[in-house]
Amino acid sequence: MENAQSVPEKTSSNHHNRQGVNKTDGRDFPSDDHDYQSGFANSFESEAIPGALPHGQNSPLVCPYGLYAEQFSGTSFTSPRKLNQRSWLYRIKPSVTHEPFKPRIPSNGKLVSEFDKTNSCATPTQLRWKPVDIPDSPTDFVDGLYTVCGAGSSFLRHGYAIHMYAANKSMENCAFCNADGDFLIVPQQGRLWITTECGKLQVSPGEIVVLPQGFRFAVDFPDGPSRGYVAEIYGTHFQLPDLGPIGANGLAASRDFLVPKAWFEECSRPGYTIIQKFGGELFTAKQDFSPFNVVAWHGNYVPYKYDLKKFCPYNTVLIDHSDPSINTVLTAPTDKPGVALIDFVVFPPRWLVAEHTFRPPYYHRNCMSEFMGLIYGGYEAKADGFLPGGASLHSCMTPHGPDTKTYEATIAQGNDAGPYKITNTMAFMFESALIPRICKWAVESPSVDHDYYQCWIGLKSHFSHGADANSNGV
Repeated sequence: MENAQSVPEKTSSNHHNRQGVNKTDGRDFPSDDHDYQSGFANSFESEAIPGALPHGQNSPLVCPYGLYAEQFSGTSFTSPRKLNQRSWLYRIKPSVTHEPFKPRIPSNGKLVSEFDKTNSCATPTQLRWKPVDIPDSPTDFVDGLYTVCGAGSSFLRHGYAIHMYAANKSMENCAFCNADGDFLIVPQQGRLWITTECGKLQVSPGEIVVLPQGFRFAVDFPDGPSRGYVAEIYGTHFQLPDLGPIGANGLAASRDFLVPKAWFEECSRPGYTIIQKFGGELFTAKQDFSPFNVVAWHGNYVPYKYDLKKFCPYNTVLIDHSDPSINTVLTAPTDKPGVALIDFVVFPPRWLVAEHTFRPPYYHRNCMSEFMGLIYGGYEAKADGFLPGGASLHSCMTPHGPDTKTYEATIAQGNDAGPYKITNTMAFMFESALIPRICKWAVESPSVDHDYYQCWIGLKSHFSHGADANSNGV
């Protein structure tokens, strides 16, 4: 992990409305980067009331202000220190104070965390989905979430799931907890106001947020209808990729990741519901207080967000097209070096300057599987059909690449193409070493683009072997 710091960064924030935040219906959310702590894998500390953090020990006999101490472990106790993730929360009432969990009725019905032939299928065919419609009926984040594909099992602590969501209603008197894995959320339409046990995050399209396994959170939609993508990983956590020959700087900088400051609710909340995703199923438990009652906390197991516009891309400056791994923002590694459970890769605005080179992504077959989404603008390899809010899936060893229109337009420029800047675009990819199985509702969705294959059917042979055919002189 890059730039892990042993010295905590101490902050103080008030649970009442404070300068620099927007406030709506009693919920205040950060308005700029100064309302957050910064860093990746740091040891942070934050208190909403000065003096709420104990000093010299984690669990004193009596905590300041009569708070309860609660350790929150994201890794096993005996994980190596450099990999160990945990935080200490100091809260008004401990999270154990709730009624027994019961199966949620009605259930979401479209969440999967263990992929097999009973709930999903496998196909090597290239798949593409058009943007889904926002539901007509009131739908919050939990009910608007559905699994598209995935592999492995949350019970076995190895694998991943890729979800999408479409919703129009903020969560009311309830919080969501994912016991299965970490969520990496990529909003495509509408801001997210996310309240967590560590504090609040405002996440706009073009930003991402990571909510680690077990955190309780609630999602508000201040702009109304919202839509986006979610990658979920089991048994590991996201980290910054190694930079190798790039050196010490570039790609996503650790200082640009933002962590919330402590914020808490003290009021009574009769009938408050905790919704817990456990093994892909939803369970609910009632309690009479808000789970967002953490007055102070410290540690390195925290939710965080990142603005993709701050990504510093590296690219070819002479010939050929770099592999997409050069654009990795975060990675969830496997035990095999260099092989990812999921890489999160972004394709931002950037210059293309390679000489005498086919600049769009090359035609490709890959031992990894690639799920792509588009946040805004267009994608350089697909002139038509790949729309913001849509998605595509190219599974292990399935060929893919630029569509006919993109290929023909590129070679028509010949060697006269000068430097060119790709603008007004933000595409991304979830890439995994595990072969995905696709959920039934995703295969049968009215959003499936059944004509996707047509974008390559028009590719024609340009082969010529006459005396003057090889104009490249190779």
